Amino acid sequence: MIRAIFFDIDGTLQDFETKDVPQSAQSALYLLHEKGMKLFIASGRPPVHLSLLCSFIQEFPFDGYVMLNGQCCMDAQKRVFYEHPIDEETLHVLVPWLKEQSFPCSVLELDKAYEIRENPEQRAYYASLGRERDIPEVLDAERAYTHATYQYCPRIPPEMDEAFLEHAPGMKSARWTDEFPDMIPKDGGKPAGMQKMLDHFDIAREDCMAFGDGGNDITMLEYAGIGVAMGNAKDHVKAHADDVTSPINEDGIAKAMKKYHLI
Repeated sequence: MIRAIFFDIDGTLQDFETKDVPQSAQSALYLLHEKGMKLFIASGRPPVHLSLLCSFIQEFPFDGYVMLNGQCCMDAQKRVFYEHPIDEETLHVLVPWLKEQSFPCSVLELDKAYEIRENPEQRAYYASLGRERDIPEVLDAERAYTHATYQYCPRIPPEMDEAFLEHAPGMKSARWTDEFPDMIPKDGGKPAGMQKMLDHFDIAREDCMAFGDGGNDITMLEYAGIGVAMGNAKDHVKAHADDVTSPINEDGIAKAMKKYHLI
């Protein structure tokens, strides 16, 4: 029996084009909430990015948040009850190498995201949201030595992942787009965060459902009792899901909920 549902954000709940949650999905989530279903966010974004999302995601009473691809779990009041930062040994190998490179790279903490060099793509993204004032600062990569760091997002193509990981012992790639990967601890990932959240609520793994669309959702879809890929997901993501629903902008969330008789 499904008792909990995890939702990726970008391309799953929040439409890339409209920057909003489809009305059908909003209605479905409120119906599920009224029935007592536990509803969670499961995203690669850091907690500080929640303020950049649409008003529905900011205001809806989610029961918890699995952030940073599973490296941080927060309760309904956004209080952190689990965190798994990158270890110091890894950072002392990775940071000097990053300082020698030329590609932009985002560095994610819990309450701060910054760049280690100018990032035109990131600047354009914030501008598209009308949030120019929130464009991340460019800071020295050595900040990671003194501030808990959970994820790196280097602007590199897939063929460079291996080179990055050669200088990041103990890390792995959770790539969701060809533009950049999410580099996280090797023993981390969305399933690790999901399990911490399920343990927190005493819910069995087989009693949860998950929705996702990106490459970093693959392990989440595999881990959930029922993993549902959005219709707008790429084929290699769909191949790892138990089911595929319609695209986000064709009422995919609501249709899946009705198919499984949850609403």
